[in-house]
Amino acid sequence: MARDHGGDFVGDRDAALAGVHPTTGGAITRLAYARAKAAGVDLEPILKRTNLTLGQIEDPGARLRVRDQINFLNLAADELKDDLLGFHLALSPDLREIGWLYYVAASSETMGEALQRGTRYSTIANEGLSLHYLDNTNVVITVHHVGVSRHLDRHQIEFVMVALVRMCRQLSGIRVLPTRVQFMHHRERGCPEVIDFFGSDVEFGAEIDAATFAATIAGLPTVSADPYLNRLLVGYCEDALSRRPPRRGTFRASVENAIVPLLPHGKVQVGEIARRLGTSQRTFARRLSAEGVTFSEVLESLRSDLARRHLADSNISISEIAWLLGYHEVSAFTHAFKRWTGKTPREARSQIVPAH
Repeated sequence: MARDHGGDFVGDRDAALAGVHPTTGGAITRLAYARAKAAGVDLEPILKRTNLTLGQIEDPGARLRVRDQINFLNLAADELKDDLLGFHLALSPDLREIGWLYYVAASSETMGEALQRGTRYSTIANEGLSLHYLDNTNVVITVHHVGVSRHLDRHQIEFVMVALVRMCRQLSGIRVLPTRVQFMHHRERGCPEVIDFFGSDVEFGAEIDAATFAATIAGLPTVSADPYLNRLLVGYCEDALSRRPPRRGTFRASVENAIVPLLPHGKVQVGEIARRLGTSQRTFARRLSAEGVTFSEVLESLRSDLARRHLADSNISISEIAWLLGYHEVSAFTHAFKRWTGKTPREARSQIVPAH
């Protein structure tokens, strides 16, 4: 497979190194656009709300901002009434559409090498996500958001996890099942489609986004190994990696990503968040101030965004949402939500059209 299509990457090499090669994040946005268009959704309002243009969508070489992509996926999912849009989108496309990132993994000799190379070069393909390979007792692939807030992203991260498992199955030739899959966002417990695909141990509301595999996966041979092609692609990828400037997002995004896993545990204190980000409280406050916000404003805005997202899932009770946001009493959450929106959580939920 890699041999038959190896020339595709070579032809695109100069474009890739020039920084105009399409990203995997752009791919999922374009898949979502095509799905919504086929369903008859009026996409012009969504494009305007996400600062995207039809020209960007139709140009596979155009880079799309990660934040715009996340917003587009959320809005498209709402219009399609598909709360598992990213999951569904990842089930169908030919994995070769990922491009050179697929081929550098597919041409590796073992699954361990394939996963290590795929994760190492992941930021070249999608600047908003960074994948890491850990090989201890088990093989663990972790996914981290870079320079963008994690809390509103469900569809992109689920797309990536499905694509990762599909790639493992395609490259090994066997139906690989991860021993554990973790997502930081919350969903209905026992989501049947997700469990059927990944296996029984799927955790939502985790402190990390990760897929864990048995250690034996590292030694499995890939069915499309090609050492000559692999050496060529690794050379190109290392060159591309060395040319990329370090990715730096807003400090606010880093603060939000540190807050989210601590919210339900009532541990969101300035000192703890500053410690997790490796700064003093004084430096922490100064860096937020330089971006025009305070810690309390970041926390309040984050809770407001998450509340709206959780309310859209009718399987999560109001009392559970209050707990997820770090409120000890439902009344405290209700008071805060009314301050944000002028409505009670129950009133807001009654006006949401449920997704199918």
